Amino acid sequence: MNEGAGAAAVAAKKKLSAQFFKKGVFVAIMSGICYGLYSAFMTLGMTKGIWADWYGPNTAALSAFVITYLLGSLGSAINDTCSAVWALLIAGAKGKLGDFFRCLKTKPGWIMIAAALVGGPISSAAYVVGLQMAGSIVIPISALCPAIGAILGRVLYKQELNKRMVAGIGICVLSSFMIGSTSLGGDAPEGRLLGICIAFIAALGWGIEGCVAGYGTTLIDYEIGITIRQCTSGLSNLFILVPIFGIIAGNIGIAPHLTVQAFTSGPAMIFFVISGFFALFAYSLWYKGNSMCGAALGMACNGAFSFWGPFFCWIILGVICGIDGWSLPPIVWAAAILMIFGILMIAMNPLDLFKKKYRWFIFKCLYA
Repeated sequence: MNEGAGAAAVAAKKKLSAQFFKKGVFVAIMSGICYGLYSAFMTLGMTKGIWADWYGPNTAALSAFVITYLLGSLGSAINDTCSAVWALLIAGAKGKLGDFFRCLKTKPGWIMIAAALVGGPISSAAYVVGLQMAGSIVIPISALCPAIGAILGRVLYKQELNKRMVAGIGICVLSSFMIGSTSLGGDAPEGRLLGICIAFIAALGWGIEGCVAGYGTTLIDYEIGITIRQCTSGLSNLFILVPIFGIIAGNIGIAPHLTVQAFTSGPAMIFFVISGFFALFAYSLWYKGNSMCGAALGMACNGAFSFWGPFFCWIILGVICGIDGWSLPPIVWAAAILMIFGILMIAMNPLDLFKKKYRWFIFKCLYA
């Protein structure tokens, strides 16, 4: 009798674990979708209001360095700051602000702050600099962070990483490079090799952040964790990264001047508020997904942002707003299908789909 009860308990536990794992996969996929939405709305915000003047008729009033580096980092800083405000408002509405301040004094809280500093100003700065030096080829390079996170998850936390999962991660990375290849062509800009090397710093930073923060959110509420992350990232970008670029530009006063202009530009801030909202869930679901299904699968599912980013930019900027240059070539759609297969390989053995129970499930889905 006891043996039967024990077997039933083990079966029930396995079922709950499987359900928890599948939910983690869904959460991680949604994080990539939110990442694409926030990227599109942030990009749209940087075409409105004062940003239209900076990148338009008044371009000559700003140096090439300011336009290339400072404005890019300022857009990221404003987005993360808006996201931090959203996080604090939601935490306050749920009565979690007290937990937020208490967690700041704990070891898990410091872990989240450290992860945010690595993934915030360090990776963001590397990404911006790499993007300007090497072009959009750095986007698929930055998508190497799932592979880095998976390896770190295996080394630090002994998370599963078998040959099939490695192959799936490789397919996801390959599909990201297929998407990035659409931006190649023409003469290579000077400094592209250095820019690509710098982009690897961004991938390494985001890989470390996803792995460490995913572990951190197993110790504290993920909503508290993401509030710590967004506040740290927003403040450090705004008060460290942007001023540093201003100092490098040779004008210590230009950073606060442009920051005030950007925050008081109503037509642009509307879209930054929206992008900040989606950025909050892009990162919170990323953290939560990593803690539920492991760094390898969580970051691979999130890595689909290399498709969702161009896709939502095409929908929002190209189709809805009628801005030229955002259409998607056929290779992007092919890469998206390949990426789905790669994620499937990480999540399960594709041969299992040919088993009787899966054939019946697929049949019901197709003919329901």
